Amino acid sequence: MNTPSQADHGSAHADTFVRDHLPPGPLQPDLLLGMPSLRFPARLNCAWELLEGGGSLDRAQRTAVLSPHGVRWTYEHLTAVVARIVHVLTEDMGLVPGNRVLLRGANTPLLAAIWLAVVRAGGVVVATAPTLRTEELTYVIDKARVTHALCESGLRSQLESTGRVPRTMFFRGGAGDEAGLERAMADKPDWSLPVDTAATDPCLIAFTSGAGGMPKATVHSHRDLMAACNSFPRHVLRATSDDRFIGTPSLADTYGLGGLLLFPLHVGASTVLLDTSSPRQLARAIGEFRATVCFSGPARYQAICADTTPYDLASLRECVSSGEALPTETRRRWKQRTGNSVIDGLSSAEMFHIFVSMRGEEAWSRPGAIGRAVPGYLTAIVDDSGRPLPYGQVGALAVKGPTGCRYLDDVRQQDTVRNGWTFTGDACWADEYGFLYYHSRMDDPLSDSGLPRGSHAG
Repeated sequence: MNTPSQADHGSAHADTFVRDHLPPGPLQPDLLLGMPSLRFPARLNCAWELLEGGGSLDRAQRTAVLSPHGVRWTYEHLTAVVARIVHVLTEDMGLVPGNRVLLRGANTPLLAAIWLAVVRAGGVVVATAPTLRTEELTYVIDKARVTHALCESGLRSQLESTGRVPRTMFFRGGAGDEAGLERAMADKPDWSLPVDTAATDPCLIAFTSGAGGMPKATVHSHRDLMAACNSFPRHVLRATSDDRFIGTPSLADTYGLGGLLLFPLHVGASTVLLDTSSPRQLARAIGEFRATVCFSGPARYQAICADTTPYDLASLRECVSSGEALPTETRRRWKQRTGNSVIDGLSSAEMFHIFVSMRGEEAWSRPGAIGRAVPGYLTAIVDDSGRPLPYGQVGALAVKGPTGCRYLDDVRQQDTVRNGWTFTGDACWADEYGFLYYHSRMDDPLSDSGLPRGSHAG
């Protein structure tokens, strides 16, 4: 893969549904790919890059994925499992590049391998949280025109009740008897060639939460995911191969997918996948696995702080919070409990991962700030005509970077991407150092049902 001799830069997708339903050129985000770490070849398969790209020969015997159920896979073993699933997808299920594959299951090593296999085979992952209701699942399947599904056995009845996906295989995922996928994998080869995808070929459809309307289907390419790996974890988290990641967000969520699978694999680290995500289980697992990097949200950090159990959290090096504002009191109590400050981040499905962030030590001198642009991204505070506003004045937050918003066949694209900028839907203000301060959601009725024009901080 990725050799200079491959001159054809066209799409590898035989099924072009996703590419055919991307936003038109004028509504596409401007991507900033000028930094050396954000320059990628025209041919790129991110699943291959994560497992077998640069430096992978040195980590074949290093631990890649672990679980509380005794699973401990090396990079070599994970790559072999992925290859077997690729053969099942292409030989038994008839997958062709560009097909959409629904994934349903808890965070397990097998689900991680399935995700990598779909992308390696040129498919487009449509990940869904196990908590989706039947009507929500039906909407996702119809919107993405799902062609295949790989589903944990315990979620079988709900998927079958939709009556939507003709090519489906079930897997066990955790401890217990094998299911259809595991049996099909048994006699497959442990090696496979990745599909020679273009860097811009879509590989992921991630749905937003649906707050304020129907969920939006955000589309991300192989290049988008590799760009995310070279942004927040490189410049803010400063991840290394010695780290062990752990956390609570689902792999169906872009925050969890990046933090618990893509980012650790990219640097040759290991990741602990928890199939349940209670604060107590997280705290115990941190000590058991000697985790160094944790991805979670304010509520779970607060719950661990409130629990008087003497958990062993001494191995932690960095903790990341996103999804909602991190209260100052939670930050203070976590620092007191662990000795570590929490890295706060602003992320979204549209941008794939964290694009505004603040290391813990910065937060103490700027109370109320949510951070500043991650290197590689630009932020702007603008009025309702798109004009930049002075420091201290509240306006709409817009962002540009190596990732950006692309909705699948959605008229709301024209509201979210304007002049190449992705508008996050947040009303914020900035200080003279580029730090951002949250004011409200743009659709919050308390902010006059839109941009709080002319308002000022404080």
